Amino acid sequence: MSTPNTPILSIVIVAYRSGGEIAANLTSLPRALADRPVEVVVVDNSPGDGTGAIVTSQFPWVHYLPAESNLGFGRANNLGYGRSRGDHVLFLNPDTVSNTPALAHCVARLQADSRIGLISPRLELADGSMDLACRRGIPTLWDGFCRASGLAKAFPRMAWFTGYNLTHLPAAGTYDVGAINGAFMLAPRAALAAVAPDGKVFDERFFMYGDDLDLCVRVARAGWRIVYDGAMRITHLKGVSVAQEYAAMSTAIFDANRDVYLKHFNPGNLAWVRWKYTAAFGLWKIVARWRAARRGRRRVQPL
Repeated sequence: MSTPNTPILSIVIVAYRSGGEIAANLTSLPRALADRPVEVVVVDNSPGDGTGAIVTSQFPWVHYLPAESNLGFGRANNLGYGRSRGDHVLFLNPDTVSNTPALAHCVARLQADSRIGLISPRLELADGSMDLACRRGIPTLWDGFCRASGLAKAFPRMAWFTGYNLTHLPAAGTYDVGAINGAFMLAPRAALAAVAPDGKVFDERFFMYGDDLDLCVRVARAGWRIVYDGAMRITHLKGVSVAQEYAAMSTAIFDANRDVYLKHFNPGNLAWVRWKYTAAFGLWKIVARWRAARRGRRRVQPL
């Protein structure tokens, strides 16, 4: 049962080669909201790279948990979640810069509506443009085709072509969506306990990528709302880790999301369904990497 000393919010951050961004991330976080403490837990998946020294020397109030090796995104988040105590839990990327009004607004929305299981504000990239992954539909094969072929970009205001990134909807609005980005996933602890009574909020079979989409599917199927609220914004300096290990990570993005579909949308493990999703995501991976190479970019954005 909550007391005035129970954190109103626990923020779980998984760091990986984050020495260049962790200080700005932690500096942007409040120590309290609504006269109650905010708890921060950093799980370091690359101890020894300097991130830990920054956290322990400059932010002694943060709970620092060095991993013995790279646990992966889901397993490390589960470790941080197990050490947290707050009424609400925010899984936050280290390459984000938050602000107190946005966090307070989102927590207040969860307190006001017990049906909300996950919420995200608008995430903006360093150039001020919207990180489209912060509000998504659960993509169909048609949505994947529209994105891979460029139709979604060519007709960004037509719902028929934008079922995945939802660019036909107002960026400043608020509405239910199929999924939000793993960079910012705020939930009431009650919702997480309901979908993960064993304490494993994220499916640890997903080492990196896909775990956020998997969690959204599970939360929605359990009857909770997933909400995007564009009234507030935080900054997401996206793509730092992917740029460091482009070849491996760009492949992992597609393979992980393929596995989400095989888990949730092929309950009978039918061979033809397995082939369909394997072929679709394989083709999507080839096209997206080819288009990224043509533009000289070191980041792909499949999902």
